[in-house]
Amino acid sequence: MASDTRVGLRKVIAASLIGTTIEWYDFFLYGSAAALVFGKLFFPKADPLTGILLAFATNALGFFARPLGGLVFGHFGDRIGRKRLLMFSLILMGVSSMLIGCLPTYGQIGLAAPLMLIALRLVQGFAVGGEWGGAVLIVAEHGPPAGRGFWTSWPQAGVAAGNLVATAVLLVMAALQSEADFLAWGWRLPFLLSVGLIAIGWWIRSSIAESPVFAQAAAAARAERAPAIEAIRTRPRALLTGAGLRMAENICYYIITTFSIVYLTEQVHLTRLAALRAILIGSAVQFCAIPLFGMLSDKIGRRPVYAIGAAGTGLWAFAFFNLLATGATPLVIAAIVVGLIFHAAMYGPQAAFICEMFPTRIRYSGASLSYQATSIVAGSLAPIIAVAILHQTQSALGVSIYVGAAAAISFVAALVAKETRGKTFAEIDAEA
Repeated sequence: MASDTRVGLRKVIAASLIGTTIEWYDFFLYGSAAALVFGKLFFPKADPLTGILLAFATNALGFFARPLGGLVFGHFGDRIGRKRLLMFSLILMGVSSMLIGCLPTYGQIGLAAPLMLIALRLVQGFAVGGEWGGAVLIVAEHGPPAGRGFWTSWPQAGVAAGNLVATAVLLVMAALQSEADFLAWGWRLPFLLSVGLIAIGWWIRSSIAESPVFAQAAAAARAERAPAIEAIRTRPRALLTGAGLRMAENICYYIITTFSIVYLTEQVHLTRLAALRAILIGSAVQFCAIPLFGMLSDKIGRRPVYAIGAAGTGLWAFAFFNLLATGATPLVIAAIVVGLIFHAAMYGPQAAFICEMFPTRIRYSGASLSYQATSIVAGSLAPIIAVAILHQTQSALGVSIYVGAAAAISFVAALVAKETRGKTFAEIDAEA
């Protein structure tokens, strides 16, 4: 029986990991394309940095839609189940990404092109806003509490894997094509590839069972009529703590994986190929590091692992751009790899940490709101703020201070959070 349970858990983890990888591939692909091509194709009348700034503004809109997606998906996920909402988010993301690959450019239809790009980015944000909560919850609620940090770190690793795949695809396109061909049509292929990936994700996710913890709660008729409102009413501290934990993690990730491409290509004058290669290596290391930190949080606690990650992020921010500015390949790679390892120390235990703050009846809504609301003021604005600072000062020191301030917020949030390692969901529900 224990063997069957372990096999079922592994199947759920595999489905969650692959589905999450595919959805975040689509989401991160947009961010990388915004750094590389969207400024030229959809905002061609601006100077290079301003065009990139406008492209990042459309990228940010996806983050603004994420809390709405978390709210809607959380509501129905707490009422009708985790699995069906996960399937719907997968389809929504795949269709919007495919349509981005079919869009005409500003040169072809004028202002309508960036407007359609914005609309599709909003749909992407809405879809991924519902993805995270469902993906980590269905793993957390299948697995044993003693290893929850490790098990739930795998869908977190899927986020790194999504960025890894997106970067790898763009890297191949950049290596095989000239700049002109990449701008003319090559950038479309990674988005069109989404159709096949979504079909694979649908096939894998359709085979998993609904969360047993949710099924038990549903059988006892314990569903809330308005779970998001109940989460806000009864768990304000958990929502604020989760949002605080997210600040450094969210900001530093998009500084490292998105803004650094701009900094390396526009300021350091590295090739697009070299910048993407460094991100690719960093994402591969991070993919391996996330489960290790999740496992460590099961051994010594969520709080200390998270606090170490936040403190390391704040300190490394001041070395990061100095290393990038050298333009030396080993130092550029080292800067990105170390930055993403500190990020992994926060991201590995994060899913278990946030899930354990809420009882079953409001867990999807509470975890999604806590996770996604921060994206409005953190991840969405991070590349824009960084480009604006660089544009005004021609120096990255202000960006380091910005990341350091976010790290201080997350460090404090980790210290004030309640330790939840090893608690069963029955204990958490009873405390509620």
